[in-house]
Amino acid sequence: MTRSASSSLRGRFSGLAVAVQGNHQWPMIDEPETWSSIVPTNKLQNLGALRVFSRVAENRSFAGAGSQLNLSASAVGKAIARLEQKFGVRLFHRSTRSVTLTDEGQRLLESCQRVFSEIEAIELDFAKNSTIVRGRLRVSLPLAGMLMMPTLSAFMQAYPQVELDLHFSDHLVDVVNDGYDVVVRTGEASDSRLRARSLGNYRLEVIASPDYLAQAGVPGSPEDLRHHRCLRHRYPSTGKLQRWPFAMRAGVHDLVLPTASVSTSVESLVTLAEAGHGIACVPDFAYRKQLAEGTLVRVLDDFIEHTGTFRAVWPDSPFASPKLRAFVDFLAANLLQTPPDASSDRPRRAAVVPQAMHRASGPRPA
Repeated sequence: MTRSASSSLRGRFSGLAVAVQGNHQWPMIDEPETWSSIVPTNKLQNLGALRVFSRVAENRSFAGAGSQLNLSASAVGKAIARLEQKFGVRLFHRSTRSVTLTDEGQRLLESCQRVFSEIEAIELDFAKNSTIVRGRLRVSLPLAGMLMMPTLSAFMQAYPQVELDLHFSDHLVDVVNDGYDVVVRTGEASDSRLRARSLGNYRLEVIASPDYLAQAGVPGSPEDLRHHRCLRHRYPSTGKLQRWPFAMRAGVHDLVLPTASVSTSVESLVTLAEAGHGIACVPDFAYRKQLAEGTLVRVLDDFIEHTGTFRAVWPDSPFASPKLRAFVDFLAANLLQTPPDASSDRPRRAAVVPQAMHRASGPRPA
């Protein structure tokens, strides 16, 4: 083998080795045809030809290699001929009785064995990791997602090898281009590049503390809110005040509520309501602890008409990672489920105070 021929063989083959080893994001695959989105087609053809070459070298037979690969002896011979033409060297000494490797063929076989060993190691590594839930998970949550922290904390305890990278925002995000693994939001996902799963339903409810209601009276209808201190939520993404979802049949969809405080944070509204500063309208999952402890109660239940849905949204792919599957499954099972202590015997609905008493009480002093 000449020096130039040896350099040519080593250079061309090392280029293939780099192409094979250089990508660390392969899915678990068995058929070379599925590599077309990862390695250029000509590299795939080279890799297939090298597999044919290796089988011929191991069997010392074109027919034996063809039998193992389900190829005809003619197809095997053509694959070897293309390799020899590409590298500019002879790989086998052929006779009617035997097939033996040339020096160049022996060098190529040793290189092939190294490359295929590395490919096998990659496949084994992915096979091993395909069931292990670990790694970094980039998650976008709404600002109300702070109220989801008990569920997220429970997930971290269940899957300690997953690193949660949490981003809280009520702004629209581009799931794909912003690099999120999963986004939790209300509403529908209309992008065909995305997959979505419902995490459960929630309901907006009007709440107040028993102390506040004892002083200001319990509203018997939405119109009675004109005599109360209302704690309002402002959407940070639009600046608009949240409309309290009273049923249209109540005839109060144009009701102007007196405002005692405005906040872009649901948590602060719950805190203000619990402290007796007025009446708030918040998601039911936002005050479960206070409801169970009796520090907050619901009012005007019969006039509320609302149901919302939280969804997990992630980039569409046939290769969803174990950490993503575990996260979405865990949220679907736990995020909006009513905890056992929420079924406490404490009162959860306020008794309506007679209208005359309500008028006499008036709003709670500022």
